[in-house]
Amino acid sequence: MLHKVRQQGLTAQVFEAGGGVGGTWYWNRYPGARCDIESMEYSYGFDEELQQEWDWTERYAPQPEILKYADHVADRYDLRRDIKFDTKVTSATFDEATNTWRVQTDAGDDVTAPYLVMATGCLSSANTPDIPGADSFEGPTYHTGTWPHDGVDLSGQRVGIIGTGSSALQAIPIIAEEAAHLTVFQRTATYAVPAWNRPLEPDEVAKVKANYAEFREANRQMPAAFGGWLDHSEDTALSVSAEERRARFEERWEHGGLPFLGAFTDILLDPEANEEAANFVRDRIRRVVTDPKVAERLVPDQVIGCKRLCVDTGYYETFNRPDVELVDLRETPIEAITPAGVRTSAGEHELDALIYATGFDAMTGALLRIDIRGRDGLTLQDAWAAGPRTYLGLGVVGFPNMFTITGPGSPSVLTNMLVSIQQHVEWIADCTTHLRERGIATIEPVPQAQDNWVDYVNMVAGFTLFPTCNSWYLGANVPGKTRVFMPLPGFTTYMEQCNLVAEQGYLGFVLAG
Repeated sequence: MLHKVRQQGLTAQVFEAGGGVGGTWYWNRYPGARCDIESMEYSYGFDEELQQEWDWTERYAPQPEILKYADHVADRYDLRRDIKFDTKVTSATFDEATNTWRVQTDAGDDVTAPYLVMATGCLSSANTPDIPGADSFEGPTYHTGTWPHDGVDLSGQRVGIIGTGSSALQAIPIIAEEAAHLTVFQRTATYAVPAWNRPLEPDEVAKVKANYAEFREANRQMPAAFGGWLDHSEDTALSVSAEERRARFEERWEHGGLPFLGAFTDILLDPEANEEAANFVRDRIRRVVTDPKVAERLVPDQVIGCKRLCVDTGYYETFNRPDVELVDLRETPIEAITPAGVRTSAGEHELDALIYATGFDAMTGALLRIDIRGRDGLTLQDAWAAGPRTYLGLGVVGFPNMFTITGPGSPSVLTNMLVSIQQHVEWIADCTTHLRERGIATIEPVPQAQDNWVDYVNMVAGFTLFPTCNSWYLGANVPGKTRVFMPLPGFTTYMEQCNLVAEQGYLGFVLAG
């Protein structure tokens, strides 16, 4: 966004809580952290020279390499001179007399600007559960989302990890190799497909670079903005024979990664089709885990894909180790954290270190931690008291000239995030250019357009199986958070609607002044 603003001849000030660029890849440094989108796809496509000069080394880039890429982008375009690091925005207030935003920080900054862009990230507000006695534990505690930058030595220790989402699945196999004993506290079993990560071959990199424009366009035409270069079928799961169905699942399994859910068009739409895919993965878990009781605890009973599908390397195999214990919290829930460890209904697990892999207050957490006030002093907290409401995931009624990058109501976390981010940045830049060229002071969604959009997002989600389980897509991982399905399934249709809104003079917005 900063790069795009500069290209327009404007000035900007970026405030960043972290000590460097990279967002989630600056903070998430836990063992095994890596992207679950293939690296050749998880990259910016706005500059052909940037695409050609950068070389990824692995199929799925690890956190240090992604952070190095973010640093490279910041340095290449000399972005740091307009970014103030280690600075948190405390408030942002709209001044109706001047049609400007006043932004204040914990470092004493007090700036005004006509436009406010919230690029606060969807998975940037770490969520730590409120467990009785949490402060009493005498050993060190860590959160995967705020991992110490100088690393953690867990060798020879009794380690406990709470949570079995994506971060935990990546960390557990590596921590198990280092710790003397690892206890995994699982509330909900998680589906995972293998990454089959490996070094990238020079010829496959060259092939993509020779056709990057087509490669990017193919991804933009995919519902999740990735995987466009794979072979796709329009078959539904039950329209083929059982043998063909299993062969297709086998093929996707051997390919690895999130495209497994794209084996058929209806896996996230039809419960019967979904159950076929789920049973395939359940069978794989039972094949890998040697203890039948442990295997059954690791077998999920919910819809596959209603929670974020995980991409793993050796996760299930880790539970065959004699020094790894699985605690099923549905059987024996946590009662308290004690000075010595974690006490469940079955007894106490003594630990030397405790790790929370409990995810994030997704999509809205970082926004709502800032005191944002729009027209008539309306706070964003009050505007979203019954759940987040936006128009296109880009604007909010009552908050003129405020834009949210990959906000709730946009495809966001259901996509390749870099594609969604770039689409939003370009839309916002075109919008502000439109306003300036016509001398328009403010843009703000029409209430009816916002209401219609919220209804539309709910309708689309309702056609899918996404809302069928308690996921962070719904905010179900945060106690007290209103249950609303926040992202919109379907990137391509969404992109087309955003373009149509702009082409029709920003239909659904009030342009004033």
